Amino acid sequence: MKANYYLVIDFEATCCDQGSVPREQMEIIEFGAVMVEARHFQVVSEFQSFVRPVRHPALTSFCTELTSIQQQDVDSAPLFKDVATQVKKWLYQYQGFVFCSWGDYDRKQLQQDCAFHRVPNPISAPHINLKPLMSERFKLSKKLGLGQAIRHAGMEFSGTAHRGIDDARNIARLLPFLFDTPIR
Repeated sequence: MKANYYLVIDFEATCCDQGSVPREQMEIIEFGAVMVEARHFQVVSEFQSFVRPVRHPALTSFCTELTSIQQQDVDSAPLFKDVATQVKKWLYQYQGFVFCSWGDYDRKQLQQDCAFHRVPNPISAPHINLKPLMSERFKLSKKLGLGQAIRHAGMEFSGTAHRGIDDARNIARLLPFLFDTPIR
């Protein structure tokens, strides 16, 4: 797919390991995005915002331990509709981008949040699920998690795992391996 830019997105969402936050009620609590120009795989811009959840406004201890996002981060954050407006304004400075994520979760979570909050989807671009692309490109028998993919590419994870902006930055580091570099 020909693109001028790769928009790399990673969301963190409300969650619980005890079932108190059902999958269909999870809400984005961090919007992490990196815009990468496609020709040289250079990061040209980033967007990060916490988002205040309304369905389950109190983060579970599982969620804060997993993501390192604290209650005060989301309590003082803008609502989803406001972040969606900010994202759209930021995004459309760039023409000809494709939306990339590690797995299909982020695309689906964005659709779910837009529907719940009755907000138009701010990203009207084709989506590329990079996780199976990595397996195909490197002829791997299984799909790798982000940390495994970073190690497979010979790099170390940078930042904090399960933080939207750090995960998006690490995914962006994989783009040359997925779209440009000949396989060794």
